[in-house]
Amino acid sequence: MLYDLVKENRSYRGYKEGFTISEEDLKDLINMARITASGANLQPLKYRIVTDSSEIDALNSLTRWAKMLTNITLPHEGKYPNAYIVVCVDKDICKNEETAKMDIGIAAQTMLLGAVEKGLGGCMLGNFDKEELNKALSLPETMSPQLIIAIGKPDEKVVLVDTSDDGSTKYYRDENDIHYVPERKLEDILIR
Repeated sequence: MLYDLVKENRSYRGYKEGFTISEEDLKDLINMARITASGANLQPLKYRIVTDSSEIDALNSLTRWAKMLTNITLPHEGKYPNAYIVVCVDKDICKNEETAKMDIGIAAQTMLLGAVEKGLGGCMLGNFDKEELNKALSLPETMSPQLIIAIGKPDEKVVLVDTSDDGSTKYYRDENDIHYVPERKLEDILIR
C-alpha cells in the first residue's frame, strides 16, 4: 500500500554503517525519478551517485543535519549513510534553477519511496556548502547541486505523533534517542 510506504518513509539520520548498497539499487532509484513528471517536460535533473568512502567522508563533513536539535550532532559517530545521491540542475537545460524546484521534490520523494520499498531509508539534505560540494565531487560547471539524498539501512527509531495543543511541529528526541515527528491532524489541514 502506498500509504504504508509514505508512513515508513521518514528522514532517517542514523544508519547501519558498513552496510553495502549496490550501485544497481541506486541506479534503480534514479531510474524511478527519471520517469516522473517534469515542469514543461524539461527534465533538467542530473544525478551523481556517491559510494566511494572518501567521497562519502567529504559529504559527511559538508552536510548539516537536523539543525532543530541544537543539543546533539547527527548522524552519531558510526551511523553515517552508506551512500548519497546528489540531485543537480543542468544549467544548460534549465537557466532558472527555481523552475526545477518542484521537479526536485517529486524526484526526491520518488527515490525515497523506492528506497523504503527496498528495505532502505534516507534523508533529504538541503543544508550544505554548494561550492565545497562542487570541489569535492569535481562536478562540471553546468551542474548546480540542489539537494543531497542520504541513503542507507536505517538504524534508529522514528515515531510519528500528533502535534501538541500549541501546534508545534518541531521534531525532538527522547533520552533513548528515539526521534519523534509531530504531524498535524487531518482535520487541521483541511480547508472548509
